[in-house]
Amino acid sequence: MRAAIRTGDYASHTAGLGAGYLQANLAIMPEEFALDFMRYCQRNAKPCPLVGASDTGNPSMFTLGHDIDIRSDVPAYNIYENGRLNRSTTDIGDIWREDLVAFALGCSFTFERALQDDGIRLWHIDNDRTVPMFRSSIETVPAGPFSGPMVVSMRAIPEVQLHRTLEISARYPLGHGAPVHWGDPAEIGITDVSRPEWGDPAPVPDGCVPVFWACGVTPQVAVERAALPLFISHKPGHMLITDVPDDAEFPVISQSDPNR
Repeated sequence: MRAAIRTGDYASHTAGLGAGYLQANLAIMPEEFALDFMRYCQRNAKPCPLVGASDTGNPSMFTLGHDIDIRSDVPAYNIYENGRLNRSTTDIGDIWREDLVAFALGCSFTFERALQDDGIRLWHIDNDRTVPMFRSSIETVPAGPFSGPMVVSMRAIPEVQLHRTLEISARYPLGHGAPVHWGDPAEIGITDVSRPEWGDPAPVPDGCVPVFWACGVTPQVAVERAALPLFISHKPGHMLITDVPDDAEFPVISQSDPNR
């Protein structure tokens, strides 16, 4: 899958792909901001479960898989300058710099396979759409220049399967774990679930409950507020597919592996 992404043969969302492997959000920034960002992730582990960090200037995310080049192995990137989205692209090799540090953050796509295996249908996967995402009224814990509201992703879950959904997703702390809210969206500041700020609208049929998980787009909102001179993220829904099993206790591929 990563080979197809690297060559440009695939540039769409990664929901439902790479079954059994950890997917990750992406945050790339100059080294001078990296320690504060790592603090931000530690203080906000639900939306920002840190699963990998590159060496400064090294685009190889070798702890997450074999031959990962973070400049080309994500289907689409968003490039921010001074806190504003400048453009989207499928390759960042032309703007990579020796002072950049790449962070990989766990993604809720990881637990979706487990939900599907248990017979819990997910509308956005069944209909080839990107999961809807919203700014919530839940504030994150600041660190340095980073602060702002938590972004959440929504999935409509049948009431009869709600308890099972909570139980299954809680097994995947590297993929945001259990939901942060379910039921009335207004309780977390969302006035209209039919109008997501990222992703595609998804229905909430009768008999279903809107369920909200912490989302890895949260750092993008924090970076907009911090107005970093340069920040690169994945385009929402377009993740890095790693070689780390999605049920791994520690998200690190052994460096002693002869196949690395």
